[in-house]
Amino acid sequence: MAGPDLTKTLLYTVNNLLQQEKYKAVLAVLKGFRNGAVYGAKIRAPHALVMTFLFRSGSLKDKLKAILKATYTHSRNLACFVFTYKGLQTLQERCQGKSLQSHSFLAACVGGWLVFGDNNNINSQINMYLLSRILFALSRLAVEKGFIPQPKHDPFPLFATLVWGIVLWLFEYYPHTLQPSLQSSMNYLYHDSNVWHDITDFLVYNKPRTAA
Repeated sequence: MAGPDLTKTLLYTVNNLLQQEKYKAVLAVLKGFRNGAVYGAKIRAPHALVMTFLFRSGSLKDKLKAILKATYTHSRNLACFVFTYKGLQTLQERCQGKSLQSHSFLAACVGGWLVFGDNNNINSQINMYLLSRILFALSRLAVEKGFIPQPKHDPFPLFATLVWGIVLWLFEYYPHTLQPSLQSSMNYLYHDSNVWHDITDFLVYNKPRTAA
């Protein structure tokens, strides 16, 4: 019976520790690390699975290794960033005795430089994803603060027009400037659809199947 009793005692001690207000800031940093790791794995694994099997060549083992590597990298980086951001935010608040908007900005800048400053495919995708979101957010904030007037008409159609016009122009004439995954997707959509030999690679497959 020592085993179950020890487990109950351990769980009681841990749960009691988690309820201590004096440890809340540190525990929040640790849980942030946990949430970053879990969220990074959740959103990267399905994406890596689909993109790898759609566009990557090689053996099944190589594909699985690529999926695991991408998932691990995304999960680790997000966990480390959340840990760094929340830790620095808490440290600044403790030093100055109150929470300021600058704390969030500075903590995130340091975390971004340390974690997402390495120029690789995963970080590139994450940074570009965030860039599109903050441009939208800053536009809305500029209207909200009165820096630019409220548009009389919905600007979204114009936005869509320019986005698609520019990206296809870049793809057709300067494809090297686009991210490799975007190039692969656009090649599949716009260039591979120009080539076929018979019904099999016109309708069933994208490219003719080679004999093993």
